[in-house]
Amino acid sequence: MTVTAERREIAPEDQLRADLYDFLARLLAAPPDGALLKQTATLTGDDSDLGQAIGAMARVARATRPEAVEREYNALFIGLGRGELLPYGSYYLTGFLNEKPLAQLRNDMIARRITRAPNTFEPEDNIASLMEMMAGLITGRFAAPADLENQKTFWNRHIGPWAGHFYSDLEAAKNSVFYASVGAAGRIFMEIEREAFRMGGA
Repeated sequence: MTVTAERREIAPEDQLRADLYDFLARLLAAPPDGALLKQTATLTGDDSDLGQAIGAMARVARATRPEAVEREYNALFIGLGRGELLPYGSYYLTGFLNEKPLAQLRNDMIARRITRAPNTFEPEDNIASLMEMMAGLITGRFAAPADLENQKTFWNRHIGPWAGHFYSDLEAAKNSVFYASVGAAGRIFMEIEREAFRMGGA
């Protein structure tokens, strides 16, 4: 996504949320290189479900080589013709690519001044882009930081209905090793976000 506004100061807990959205976006947009794997290997978590999932991701990262995770990523998302998973909102919600959910997302992107980056050919409703968009809404990367109600509206329309299912599929995919831990962390994070939005906080 193209950055059209400077980041603004936000609450520390919102920065942590945005950081996790951005981190998931990086892992899902392309296979992590050696530097990102090393960064992942240093992560620590607390005793919460999310903290334990992040700790597990760090342990797997320490035992994973960049070449292996690139093969895993290709098997999951690229493959010969197509990968094991199709990480697009339209596919999860309708069974087809480039359907109404994508058109709705594009309308919301225009309203929020979010534009697709040059030389990007993936449909905008892929999971990595949506994670990046959510981080940008929280931090004010595209315009002023979105208030909680606007975050909730965007999440409920474009992320909540399917992202948890995708992360569960990623966790259970036959080609997932490192990405099984990513799936677990993403699934738990989506559950936390759903409950926080339901309760009126995040």
